[in-house]
Amino acid sequence: MSLLRTKNIDAMLAVAREDGLKKVLGPVDLVLMGIGAIIGTGIFVLTGTGALTAGPALTLSFVISAVACGLAALCYAEFASAIPVSGSIYTYSYATLGEIVAWMIGWDLILEYGLGMSAVSVGWSAYSQSLLAGFGWSLPAALTAAPGSVPGVASVLNLPAMVILLLITWLVSYGVRESARVNNLLVFIKTAVVLLFIGVGAWHVKPANWQPFAPFGAAGIFNAAALVFFAFIGFDAVTSAAEEVRNPRRDLPIGIIGSLAICTVLYVTVAAIMTGIVPYAQFAGVDHPVSLALQVAGQNWVAGFVDLGAILGITTVILVLTFGQTRIVFAMSRDGLLPAWLSSVHPRHATPHVATWTVGLVFAAIAGFVPLSVLAELINIGTLAAFALISVAVPVLRRTRPDLPRAFRCPGVPVLPLLSAAFCLFLMANLKRTTWLAFAIWLAMGLAIYFLYSRRNAVLHNSGGEASD
Repeated sequence: MSLLRTKNIDAMLAVAREDGLKKVLGPVDLVLMGIGAIIGTGIFVLTGTGALTAGPALTLSFVISAVACGLAALCYAEFASAIPVSGSIYTYSYATLGEIVAWMIGWDLILEYGLGMSAVSVGWSAYSQSLLAGFGWSLPAALTAAPGSVPGVASVLNLPAMVILLLITWLVSYGVRESARVNNLLVFIKTAVVLLFIGVGAWHVKPANWQPFAPFGAAGIFNAAALVFFAFIGFDAVTSAAEEVRNPRRDLPIGIIGSLAICTVLYVTVAAIMTGIVPYAQFAGVDHPVSLALQVAGQNWVAGFVDLGAILGITTVILVLTFGQTRIVFAMSRDGLLPAWLSSVHPRHATPHVATWTVGLVFAAIAGFVPLSVLAELINIGTLAAFALISVAVPVLRRTRPDLPRAFRCPGVPVLPLLSAAFCLFLMANLKRTTWLAFAIWLAMGLAIYFLYSRRNAVLHNSGGEASD
């Protein structure tokens, strides 16, 4: 039964109050943090790949993914308002489903956030190189991409991807207030660029390009939904900032649901305009589809702004994912499931600086040497698994702790959470078999680490065993 031991929620809240993280974030910061995490590689890069899979029906693919995320977001919002502690779904699982489930979901989140950081850095590299090419500048081919990612190019590593991830790591380690200020500024700029694309591109749409609307049928729509699900990853990172929010019970649900709603509207609108300007087949091999649409429309000056906006926008995604990843590692270390030195807090900056630099260095190396196509689907399956678990955990917490104060209550329990889990499992079923195999290997590694190290070093184990509610 020690595998299913749970943490006492009141004790978790007490520890969170004493751990030295600064409470400086408000609801606007959280909404902008969510937008900062969501609008990035998904809208500026993966829309082209999604169009090749679904055709103009990519808009429906975004709606399907948004529904799956929206259902999960309601579940996240209830947990965030009830248990405002760092660690996101890892912490929620530890309080409801037991230690081994919490460990596995934490291990899963390391995959999601870490590879997300790496994948988005690769997207940042592609747009930055496109912008430099506009000025007639270029890097040596060997430093522009991961080995084998570009046919016919003898690349060694993706240097720009590594550099931006290390710069963001420095910023996140420096301070949460400073990170939030930079994120807010960049979010305003990139949102303005997306609105500029919508305002200019809408006048160049040719409805004939939307025919046939779904050239690959329902299978193409669902396959694209599983792929572009990556575009919505990030709203859950808002919950990882729980211990640094001034009024988390009220503000966290606002940040989660508000950012997801705004981004869904922008995604569907951009996808419709983009496929209305350019026939979907022309996106083959294109890693900057939004600026391509403007170039086809003869709006090269706007395309330049989009390249710049994409670079700034993708930067905020890296920032928020890095922030979320470090807080999850911090929480797991504080619980004894990872080495204690990872939960060290800097005496002046009040940030988990050791965890931040460890995460940054590891995933900067992955960004430099692993192709984007390999990263994207692994991130999706990890995220969908996490969303399915948080959905199951809501009715469990309702039954085990009906007395727990909740500033936000997920409607339709247990039907809506179970529907959320079903949606996520359905999208997982549409991913490739090789993705499932790689995910299984990752989970097997996690189980091995848990039984060899984490189980006997857990704080609950060393404090006498069960600490359940």
